[in-house]
Amino acid sequence: MSTTSRRRRRHRWSLQARLITAVVSFVSVILITVGLGTGTVLESILRENLDAKVTGVQDSIALDYNHRADQILEASRPERGTLLVVNNLAGPTAAYVDAEGGVRTLDTRNIQISAPDGNDWADATVAGLGDYRLRIGPYSSIFGLPTSEVTSVSARIVTTVALLTTGGLLVLAAVIALLIRSALAPLRSVASTASRVAAQPLAEGAVTITERVPDEDTDTHTEVGQVGHALNTLLDHVETSLAARQRNEERMRAFVADASHELRTPLASIRGYSELSLRGIRHAESSGNTAAGVVADTTRESLERIQAQSLRMTALVEDLLLLARLDEGTELVYSAVDLTRLAVEAVSDARVAGTDHEWVLEVPDEPVIVAGDAGRLHQVAANLLANARVHTPAGTRVTTTVASEDGDAVLRIHDDGPGIDPTVVGDLFERFSRADSSRARQTGGTGLGLSIVKAIVEGHGGRIAVASEPGSTTFEVRMPARPDSPAQ
Repeated sequence: MSTTSRRRRRHRWSLQARLITAVVSFVSVILITVGLGTGTVLESILRENLDAKVTGVQDSIALDYNHRADQILEASRPERGTLLVVNNLAGPTAAYVDAEGGVRTLDTRNIQISAPDGNDWADATVAGLGDYRLRIGPYSSIFGLPTSEVTSVSARIVTTVALLTTGGLLVLAAVIALLIRSALAPLRSVASTASRVAAQPLAEGAVTITERVPDEDTDTHTEVGQVGHALNTLLDHVETSLAARQRNEERMRAFVADASHELRTPLASIRGYSELSLRGIRHAESSGNTAAGVVADTTRESLERIQAQSLRMTALVEDLLLLARLDEGTELVYSAVDLTRLAVEAVSDARVAGTDHEWVLEVPDEPVIVAGDAGRLHQVAANLLANARVHTPAGTRVTTTVASEDGDAVLRIHDDGPGIDPTVVGDLFERFSRADSSRARQTGGTGLGLSIVKAIVEGHGGRIAVASEPGSTTFEVRMPARPDSPAQ
């Protein structure tokens, strides 16, 4: 496993887990070290005691080299487990005192002496009896006692230390977990508050952030409390900023609505006067009035341009006013709308306007009813069809589909034209957005058509999406199929 992988796995641990692991590991090293040191010291003391007992056994046994080892032990009666090897004229003899106090002879070949310790001491293994601690006396006599007691005590000490260490570490881990969990509770409260705030829709509309870190978790005397206090301060600032942004947006909407409303009158006047002037000129020309010749051709052209631009400005103002009213939610009038019939009518109108395109309609046998504003929904379909007609070459096949899917009413406008430039797809529904780099604009639109479509669809509680690639572009409108109540 690479160093990067190990570091990434370690960083995935929670702070609580890392703290517990670090503390328990450090304490366990200390306890194990202390346990091993204590066991070593105790074992050394026990072996020294055993050596002293062997020396005492040697002092208590009166050697008589005219007798065998068993006879000497019978006469001396030392403590149980005592081993004696005597080398006399008859040769080496060995015997030991069993657990019942009886003396048993041994074959000296069963005594395997190893690990000599200086000149007088050695360790040995006796077949059938186990390990012995030996002291070599005069004339190669050997005195010994079993080491089983030392081994047993050492094993009990190691077992006890291991159990106490394990139990202590478990208790320590539990206590540390409780302490750390209690200490980090304010931090979890901060994270929970931040998550709830992040789940709120803050992108648009009036925003009120009611979530705050509880007061008990904002104690500035602690580090975690300082984090909670800082988050509350940040949320207060964000809420104030969002409120200011909302007020600015409302003022801007009101300004756009008022400006659009105020501009309608002078634009209508410009349009009326230009139409009146042009009508008078045309009437004079048609009647053969010689006074018409007085009007220069440039005057006629100027009036015609004034009229064209006034029509364009009127369309722009009307679109801006519609968007402002849709933003305020005051434009839509709900009723039961048959989306199937609406699509039929929109395609019929598009077929007349775009005779050089192939128009296909796919609708279900049953009507698809939604709660909405019939006029505005017709405008959605008409705008999308006009968009497909204007931005695709002659001969393009445009397919309009109406369906009911998963409780939604779905309207799709698909064409097999050249597609939309991927760099502008993300901004396609923004106001004054144009995709001229991918589709040739043949009319002087305001750049608000698709933004109006989006505003109308979202005003009905729906959503609009576009998927485009060369040879395939699809606009999909989804709205709740709720004919009995308006969209919320």
